[in-house]
Amino acid sequence: MENINETSTDFFLMGLFPPSRFGLFFFILIFLIFLMALFGNLSMIILILLDTHLHTPMYFLLSQLSFMDLNFISNIAPRMISDYLFDNKSISFIGCGIQSFLFIALAGAEGLILASMAYDRYVAICFPLHYSIRMSKRVYMLMITGSWIMGSINSCAHTLYALHIPYCGSRNINHFFCDVPAMLTLACMDTWVYEYTVFVSTSLFLVCPFIGTACSYGRVLHAICCMRSTEGKKKAYSTCSTHLTVVTFYYAPFVYTYLRPRSFRSPTEDKVLAVFYTILTPMLNPIIYSLRNKEVMGALRRVIQRICSVKK
Repeated sequence: MENINETSTDFFLMGLFPPSRFGLFFFILIFLIFLMALFGNLSMIILILLDTHLHTPMYFLLSQLSFMDLNFISNIAPRMISDYLFDNKSISFIGCGIQSFLFIALAGAEGLILASMAYDRYVAICFPLHYSIRMSKRVYMLMITGSWIMGSINSCAHTLYALHIPYCGSRNINHFFCDVPAMLTLACMDTWVYEYTVFVSTSLFLVCPFIGTACSYGRVLHAICCMRSTEGKKKAYSTCSTHLTVVTFYYAPFVYTYLRPRSFRSPTEDKVLAVFYTILTPMLNPIIYSLRNKEVMGALRRVIQRICSVKK
């Protein structure tokens, strides 16, 4: 293996599944989660497109979140499944760069979309009479476009750096995907300057949107407490609690992983935390938004009734 590593430009992903019965169990579990995430996110996107009652800024932003989650898990899980089935852990230099680029771009864009969704709820609850102006089509399209562009630019910078630094000796990446911090442990040079930029970048794309989200929901919760209508309170609280659940699942493992110094991190811990934001969160998001949202469930019933009436 060492000879291969020294003469080949390919990387080798150490993977997530241990070579035991537990490995087979984890493989089956990941495969089922992947199928659930595909079905859930595709269903959410199609439902929002088909039902006119969901043609609002909030649900257009939610459709983008589902699209990002769909791409997020599709960028990671199929490779994991393929590596396990065919026992081929090598990934080309370019393939590793593409996977890394997509991961960073989608992670950054999703954080900004979640912050945009928080702002949408803030305007809807705190300024309902100005909602159509503050969240016009132009505004939420700018939010969506800006999220994709900023995420891609940030990703481009990180990926280009990772692909241009020299690697020597072993090319075994102790991870189940091409995560730049895991790749840097194989570099032949001191990368402390880049690690500092990772901290700054993570702060901009995770901490700043999180602070914006927290401020938005602080104002929202204050507005909910001041509401006189019990029904209005329940509806607003249900919507906000759903989004806060998704935000927590997304931000917590990312912040804990990328804002700690390398000396406090371990490869095993990084892989376990990565499962949350690459595998579990894309599967949980559509479930959380559908089961705890009466409008989505109502839209689902209408679409099913429409399909049944066409068949008759």
